[in-house]
Amino acid sequence: MELGEAIRSAVTTRYFSDEPVTDGQLQTAFDYARFAPQGGNRQPVRFVVVRDQEKRNRLADWYRVPWKAYLADAETGDIDIGSDKAAKLLRNADHFADHLEQVPVMVVACAHLDSTHPTDTELGRLSVVGGASIYPAVQNFILGCREAQLGAALTTLLCLFEPEVKELLEIPDDAATVAHVAVGHRTQPFPTKLDRMGLDEVVFSERWGAVTYP
Repeated sequence: MELGEAIRSAVTTRYFSDEPVTDGQLQTAFDYARFAPQGGNRQPVRFVVVRDQEKRNRLADWYRVPWKAYLADAETGDIDIGSDKAAKLLRNADHFADHLEQVPVMVVACAHLDSTHPTDTELGRLSVVGGASIYPAVQNFILGCREAQLGAALTTLLCLFEPEVKELLEIPDDAATVAHVAVGHRTQPFPTKLDRMGLDEVVFSERWGAVTYP
């Protein structure tokens, strides 16, 4: 698969079939993940593959707690999800939450935060730079899933249950949970193009707001 095709069609999957996911499909995706950029080649990211049904049940139960709270706030307007397709997005995401334990594979992404080097901790805002050594690996994994014709859904809601997840999966104290990716076969074909803003809205020349690609 050509890289551009994978990037333009790696949509978040909310509806999964029960078709099994092979170790070979996952292995290639994980192989791509380990070649992601990271500061100093410190390679802080680790992945835990969860197939056990009981463990997936536990993860799904925990996931639904913050999701249902978010859904309630979104439906009342207390949270603005920023889309004119809000009803459909919420419906699809709620289906995902209600059927999460049925997705064949849950991948828990972890990171040794001491092996990241955030340079924005003194700016008086949320520090995000450390993620530059973490999330490219997660994205490479998702693109590898797309190449293998696997759907994926990236979520961070389960990070709210980090102590419980770490105990369930025997994750060491010096590793943090940073994302969870549901992986399986889609019930519908992949789209040919995702709905994104145009280049004129996201790329500027020399100063903010000066359009580079009209």
